[in-house]
Amino acid sequence: MALRRVQVTDFRCLHSATLELDPHFTLISGPNASGKTSLLEAMYVLGRGRSFRTRRIEHLIRRGTESFVVFGEIESAQRCVPLGIEGRVTGVRAKVAGEKAATLAELALQLPIQIIDPEVHRLIEEGPSRRRRFLDWGVFHVEHEFVGYWQRYHQVLRQRNAALKSRQGPVISAWDGDLVRYGELITEARQRYVLALAEQCAPIGASLLGQELTLSYRAGWLKDLTFAEALAQSSQSDQEIGITQVGPHRAELGIRLEGLAVKDRISRGQQKLLAAALLIAQINLFPDSAPIRPTLLLDDPAAELDDERLAKLILEVSAHAVQLVVTTLHGEFSAFGDPGKRFAISGGAVTPL
Repeated sequence: MALRRVQVTDFRCLHSATLELDPHFTLISGPNASGKTSLLEAMYVLGRGRSFRTRRIEHLIRRGTESFVVFGEIESAQRCVPLGIEGRVTGVRAKVAGEKAATLAELALQLPIQIIDPEVHRLIEEGPSRRRRFLDWGVFHVEHEFVGYWQRYHQVLRQRNAALKSRQGPVISAWDGDLVRYGELITEARQRYVLALAEQCAPIGASLLGQELTLSYRAGWLKDLTFAEALAQSSQSDQEIGITQVGPHRAELGIRLEGLAVKDRISRGQQKLLAAALLIAQINLFPDSAPIRPTLLLDDPAAELDDERLAKLILEVSAHAVQLVVTTLHGEFSAFGDPGKRFAISGGAVTPL
């Protein structure tokens, strides 16, 4: 099962574009600022409900229009599942198989999608929240019940924080039981996932970076305490500050090369390869039993990488059963073999080749 067709309307510079994708490898070529990245971004939004470039929906809507629409079809031998997402300044609406999606997680379940782009280094460079999102996407696809724990935890967290800000002392403790319960479920699922991810990452890190890559999970409170103990210990400080300071919403993915934390220690090119290693390892963990294989978007993979590093990245990506959609400045990119579908884009207009 793979993304067979995508139709984009009024998304960034794209007025209207329709692509019939190959289940294995699709190549999109065009000059800089032609709309290549916007096409990939639209596909990403279809599977995630948000952009990898901005949090502001209005930036995704083509100038002079009120909304964007991205429509796609997920196809297998047995069935075809239509997906759709509409974005307005007031928010987004999604449909799966013609029915309104209760949550955006329904999109992710139908279209698991990841991207390696020239800004992928931000997974390493930026703060813990980006790495938590990376982890949670992976955990969700391995343990589908995880999203329920995550949603309930954040609902309770919002209620507890509201009680803290309004100085409702007796109310605060009423939320602690559920916060601990769902927080521990989230933590246990993430810990299991990081152990599996670390095993997958080690050989990929050695191949791409030539160094020992290790991962760890920091739960969001002191490791010698349980979550309940940490929450009780932080209670007075939480009330003074007006926010919950411990919990899985403060967790971090620890990343080390040769035993040293990577932040601010490695070059931009190394950050990009390291982030790519994490994403490829995540794809490796995608369940074999899943009815759809993941879609991997590669936006100008030659950017910022020398020939040797690019060759290593291509070798790792090619070893995995994913649907590839690749953009390039040139009409040819033979590193992944012959594409099943080719498109050229110029000035936001897409032409099949």
